[in-house]
Amino acid sequence: MASLRLPPLPTIGEIIKLYNLRAQKQLSQNFLLDLRLTDKIIRQAGNLRNACVCEVGPGPGGLTRSILNAGAADVLVVEKDSRFIPGLQLLSEAAPGRVRIVHGDVLAFGMSSAFPAHLARNWDDEPPDLHIIGNLPFSVSTPLIIKWLEEMADRTGPFVYGRTRLTLTFQKEVAERLTAGTGSRQRSRLSIMAQYLSTVHNCFTIPGRAFIPKPDVDVGVVHFTPLPQPHIQQPFKLVEKVVKNVFQFRRKHCHKGLEMLFPEAHRLRMTEQLLRRADVDPTLRPADLAISQFRALADAYSRLCRENPSLFSYDFRDELRQKHQSHRRIKRGRC
Repeated sequence: MASLRLPPLPTIGEIIKLYNLRAQKQLSQNFLLDLRLTDKIIRQAGNLRNACVCEVGPGPGGLTRSILNAGAADVLVVEKDSRFIPGLQLLSEAAPGRVRIVHGDVLAFGMSSAFPAHLARNWDDEPPDLHIIGNLPFSVSTPLIIKWLEEMADRTGPFVYGRTRLTLTFQKEVAERLTAGTGSRQRSRLSIMAQYLSTVHNCFTIPGRAFIPKPDVDVGVVHFTPLPQPHIQQPFKLVEKVVKNVFQFRRKHCHKGLEMLFPEAHRLRMTEQLLRRADVDPTLRPADLAISQFRALADAYSRLCRENPSLFSYDFRDELRQKHQSHRRIKRGRC
């Protein structure tokens, strides 16, 4: 293990001064300098001895050091901000053959061929020796986890290797939404989308004062392990559409959001049919619906889409836009 540990290096604070690095507010960057905290984050990922790791947004490299000190054999860092590349190259030189640097946007980066094929495991087997880890900028954390959840469902991207685990930071509020249980005030679309596909664990909270500059919120560390079988056996886009519609009126009864799945002319009839087939109480509020009830709703909606082939492509927003355009034309004609 000692041979895998890094030699003496400038501290992260010294790296920041050396390369004149400043966190950019518009990119929601916040540096975590305390190696005890970065080590604590890494411990949530599990045993990294000889593992492969993709670190997202390493910045000045504090988390990267903890990953390397934990014994990871291959660390692929994906960093969009060119200002951090020289400091990461310093780390790469200190750990020969163990750090690969990609200068680019992780939202566009294809991870499906970034690691050796021999890492791959069957989906039902134990997770591969591959981890995704990142102290994510707040501005990309939600779109990024949605992207990875879709790839998890489709078994693409980093999930071509099997049930790849993720250990990521989020704003405390987002971390609470990801892990919120049935009936919780924090229960949201994100809760359902994460929990139907994976076991999600809110590991611990890091106070905002630990970061430089100090963000306005605390930060939660969340660990995801994909399930061998998702709780809902429907395409991701279909599940997402049902869940998104349910939660658009989160304070109202669930039937209000479900009604928006259907064209106005058939709305009440088809909503009643959907709820009857799913055996879901229409007066339940979105946060009170269990995953099993979302599964029943998704299955019932899928059946309706098979019976009505144009239904899945229906978007009530298009209908609203057409109405508004029609009203404007009428108004112009009167003028």
